[in-house]
Amino acid sequence: MRELLEAALGAAQRGGATYTEIRALEREHERIQLKNGHMDRADTEISAGVGVRVLVAGAWGFAATAYLDAAHLESAVRLAIDIARASAAVNGAGLRLPSRHAVVADLATPFDIDPFAVSLDQKVQLLTEADDIIHATPGVKVSQAFMDFRREHKRLATSEGSYIEQRRIESGAGISATAVGDGDMQVRTYPGLPTRCQTLAAGYEHIIALKLVEHAADIAREAVDLLTADPCPAGEYDLIIHPSQLVHTIHETCGHAVELDRVLGLEAGYAGTSFLTLDKRGHFRYGSPIVNLTADATTPRSIGSFAYDDEGQAGNRTFLVRDGIFEAYITSRETAQQAGVPSVPSVRAESWEHLPISRMTTISLEPGDSDIDDIIADTKRGIWIANNKSGSIDDHRLNFQFGAEIAYLIENGRLTRLLKNPTYTGITPDFWGSCDAIGDAASWQLYGLTMCGKGEPQQIGRIGHGASPARFRNVRVGVMKLCPSWYTSPMPARPSVSLPTAYMAIPTMCRLHKGQSPCPLRSTVCQCFRTMWLRINGCAR
Repeated sequence: MRELLEAALGAAQRGGATYTEIRALEREHERIQLKNGHMDRADTEISAGVGVRVLVAGAWGFAATAYLDAAHLESAVRLAIDIARASAAVNGAGLRLPSRHAVVADLATPFDIDPFAVSLDQKVQLLTEADDIIHATPGVKVSQAFMDFRREHKRLATSEGSYIEQRRIESGAGISATAVGDGDMQVRTYPGLPTRCQTLAAGYEHIIALKLVEHAADIAREAVDLLTADPCPAGEYDLIIHPSQLVHTIHETCGHAVELDRVLGLEAGYAGTSFLTLDKRGHFRYGSPIVNLTADATTPRSIGSFAYDDEGQAGNRTFLVRDGIFEAYITSRETAQQAGVPSVPSVRAESWEHLPISRMTTISLEPGDSDIDDIIADTKRGIWIANNKSGSIDDHRLNFQFGAEIAYLIENGRLTRLLKNPTYTGITPDFWGSCDAIGDAASWQLYGLTMCGKGEPQQIGRIGHGASPARFRNVRVGVMKLCPSWYTSPMPARPSVSLPTAYMAIPTMCRLHKGQSPCPLRSTVCQCFRTMWLRINGCAR
């Protein structure tokens, strides 16, 4: 294979390419799903091909082929060159990548038990045991159990002389209980991800460690109990968020917000841009002083980690937010050069047939120094919330709302009543600015999200996130009612500046009223569009 790829590199150079990447990928993906005791899915997908990306006259061209022979690969090279020349004719010459040292490496993720060596019967037996326990629980109408395994062998050859081989194994599993009664439906999952499986870069030993059978009765009982639980109250509460929920907030409010291509407007169609514009790097207060968020492509067992990305850049660990101050973006070679910022390698493609783009690596909240029991004991009036169920966020990554599967009321330092349908909402810097306690390293948990969408045409990425439980003060929770002024007061004029620009002025204006009656911008009276409009138009005083 190496000789084939290097021959294609020579063809690209002769065709006028100033830089070339050729990425060959072989992948095997097995999925198993049981539903109500019956096999719902059991399939294995095998895919192989080569993607070619060239830089000609300062513009990119990309082409791919599923045929792994010299003739088809050279044809893909010629097509990529033709596309690059056409792009250069439209956009003009511009991009020139700085030179770098060649890398030759052959790497593999460690694992103890090869999941592809474990029989299908053995996997199905484990899922069946868990599914049977859930389905036998009175009140449960739907029981499900899942497994997901992937192995791949990636080879990257570049015109700079790099040749990198990477092999990895990924394994995931999960279970789900859906209870129905009294006109209501409630779902509980374990380990608690809407992508169904908790997936890590590990072998079948990870599946064993999840102990699906041991957790099956608990989630079935909780799903049924939620049917008669009290709804989550509406108002401002101190919120303690479990890692299974917090990682989704990290994903949407930080992970996508720090993608530099999104900031530069190179990626906007699928999920918008970002409020973290270039002028904010290095001084904007993203969160409280205890908030530290990292992009760490070296995190062991994370599906967001790698030794080298699809541009051949070595994975590293970088603080995105340090002591609450926004510091860095995740980048490609191109966007880092364009913006003049340090490179944080992150480029990966969904498959051999996709153009490589910047993707989150392992974006995590660093652990603090608090014991989770102490955090709860120190909370007089709050809500503990876990397991993400839904979410939405605006196209600047500012205004969000998330819903979870389960919550408990906290009264005088104790978990008391079970609550259903919990939701919380906020503005990203306000929310992270209210964080005043983070669990210690012993409570830090790593999760794998396998369904992150980005780009048009869309690419599905696999992302890692880690977090400890954390407390956020005075968070607006529950379903809110519109205030009467929504119906009676005139709507303010449309602002002449963008939402991110207007919002950045709010902290300064609110400080003008320190020690006086509350600023209208900080005493929001309803969760509605009018409130957001007031926030971006400035203080009325």
